[in-house]
Amino acid sequence: MEDDSRCRSFFVQPVETFHRHYEALRAFFVEERSLTEIAKQFGYRHSSLRSMVSRFRTQLQVGEAPPFFQSPSEDEPPARVAPKDQPARRRRRSPTVDS
Repeated sequence: MEDDSRCRSFFVQPVETFHRHYEALRAFFVEERSLTEIAKQFGYRHSSLRSMVSRFRTQLQVGEAPPFFQSPSEDEPPARVAPKDQPARRRRRSPTVDS
């Protein structure tokens, strides 16, 4: 039998920021673990993880798929997913963006 401890560690103790973010959210939504337990495992403060969960819910409600494994390029708009119960809302452009 092969020793898969390094493979298991890849998922249980992720190093990259987006991967840690993904695994923490997955633990909350899929495994239904407590925020306290997840925060301890992945090195987040409880309040930070609670905010992360809230932002994730909001992103999906407005049809945005958050990037977990790569940073979005400046030339490419963020990925969007169509919510089931409502059309995606458009964000207003900041008046200072092109100044």
